[in-house]
Amino acid sequence: MTRHPRTPSVFPSRRTMLGAALATGALSAVPTMAAAAPAPADYPGPGVVTGDIRLHDPSFVKRPEGGYLVAHTGHDVALKTSADRTAFRDAGTVFPGGAPWTTPYTGGDRNLWAPHLSHANGRYHLYYSASSFGSNRSAIFLATSTSGNSGTWRDEGLVIESFTSNDYNAIDPHLQVDTRGRWWMAFGSFWSGLKMVRIDPATGKRYDGNLYSIAGRGGGAIEAPTLFHRGGWYYLFVSFDLCCRGADSTYRIMVGRSRSITGPYRDRNGTAMTSGGGTEVLSGHGGIHGPGHQDVFADTDNDILAYHYYADDGTALLGLNWLGWDSSGWPYVH
Repeated sequence: MTRHPRTPSVFPSRRTMLGAALATGALSAVPTMAAAAPAPADYPGPGVVTGDIRLHDPSFVKRPEGGYLVAHTGHDVALKTSADRTAFRDAGTVFPGGAPWTTPYTGGDRNLWAPHLSHANGRYHLYYSASSFGSNRSAIFLATSTSGNSGTWRDEGLVIESFTSNDYNAIDPHLQVDTRGRWWMAFGSFWSGLKMVRIDPATGKRYDGNLYSIAGRGGGAIEAPTLFHRGGWYYLFVSFDLCCRGADSTYRIMVGRSRSITGPYRDRNGTAMTSGGGTEVLSGHGGIHGPGHQDVFADTDNDILAYHYYADDGTALLGLNWLGWDSSGWPYVH
């Protein structure tokens, strides 16, 4: 998770923090939920999940044959599956043989970040990030598969990259199809904020050279855009503040909305998200630390908010909650 260019030592990358966690055993086997029940708080705890639930940056897709496929940050892009959205198991990696084409951005580290999964026209589409600590020399790539299984993914190449001369960072992709059938990809982390480009459905690559700004905090901590359409609104969920510090993480999930997919997005008070606006949806409480890098999807029983959070011992775990909507159309967790 590459951070602000002027103070790179303050904001460690995903691979730096995950490497440290592995070295200290923080990602070793742990109870399936936080060890201590959260104290009474404004927010409910995550729903019960079991099995292999250690992860960062989850992205869900419902499989046509039933069940769920989950991609998340890890070596060669990590995969999990679940039949019921409760019990999860490891499903290998997208690229078991590695992804050497990402080396110019990662320096050879195999940890690839913040994937986004979707399914359309009989194929799974996976956008994922390659970067390294202290640099916005970053890239988003595309892979496709008809089954979604480990080792079946085809590298489709580069979608967008950023250079040190750019004021944005090409990581944290999220694909959304609008009501007219057009494809869009939101992305970004820190720097001047979150961006959007149009995607050609035939290729999965950029449709044109236009770049839209959709949210920012004046160089401050914002990343992980997630788009969701409901009731004539496009909702932009984002993560504010800092990930990847274990129980000291300050990540929190914020939202704004717009009638147009390209914005302007505004929060409940009317503040533009390009001016730092955002209405809080979920933040740390009790034994739930730094919830963020969210995914939102509609399921048969309810709309779902997925995210990672940290237990008291610093372990990163999967969180799932139902997402409700108030009478004014703003989301809340329950």
